[in-house]
Amino acid sequence: MELPLVVGVDGSDSSLLAVDWAVDEAARHGLPLRLVHASLWERYEALQPSFGTGRTAEEVMAQHIIASCVERAQLRNPEVKASGEILADDAVSALLRAGPEAFALVTGVRGRGEIAGLLLGSVSLAVAARAVCPVVVVRGAERNRQGALGRVVVGIGDPSGSAGVVRFAVREAEARGCDLSAVRAWRTPAGEPVDHMLIADDAARLREERASAWLDEALRDAVREHPQVHVLRRVVEGPAHRVLLDTTAEADLIVVGALRRHGRFGLQLGRVAHALLHHSECPVAVVPQPV
Repeated sequence: MELPLVVGVDGSDSSLLAVDWAVDEAARHGLPLRLVHASLWERYEALQPSFGTGRTAEEVMAQHIIASCVERAQLRNPEVKASGEILADDAVSALLRAGPEAFALVTGVRGRGEIAGLLLGSVSLAVAARAVCPVVVVRGAERNRQGALGRVVVGIGDPSGSAGVVRFAVREAEARGCDLSAVRAWRTPAGEPVDHMLIADDAARLREERASAWLDEALRDAVREHPQVHVLRRVVEGPAHRVLLDTTAEADLIVVGALRRHGRFGLQLGRVAHALLHHSECPVAVVPQPV
């Protein structure tokens, strides 16, 4: 049985956009859709004496949110099997617990009650930085969210740990029938001598060639398994987070990895994923890379 695509919803405009994106994504991959709303009203009500049989305002709101989101999903695509569930927990914990049984977790860029000017909400950041499955934060302009540009971008880091990232990106490109742009950034160290230009040029050329070889290595298996996906290789000099941010305006989705070190607590993202989650002009998929 296919794992479901799990979407965190809270009734905010951002989460409704995430529902729309997730419905289309579920349709592309033939997946069921599980809409999750986290609410602590059950936990709090259990601690209070009951003096009536009516529903609390919190319970009514939670049930309204999940019912309206399920209806929205069904109206967008009746062929996608959508279900809704209210979980008695905080949003981050509820989504993280759903991760091991999910194809991916999907969130909006920020939730209800968070400051509108925030670049990224606390729930989206925490989930992307701690989940054991891929997390997609839906952001960017409508044309990027709707998949109108025909391109998925994948950022390649260390080739030895990029297999899961590349596999996810290739499957996305295949499901969408679009190009995959694989990008590897490289940099000349700040201490490079400037008074020996020939030496500097040779050193830079070697670094570029090495970056190109790493890119080919990281892509080799996935390209062989999915020969129908058209892959565009790009090796670019510059800081990785800036190089990748520059690609997002013309992308439907950008895919990057985030290291997960066993035994470490707190947020584990890295500078590249952190920058993209805050500033990308298209949806961002963060794929965990166990170390």
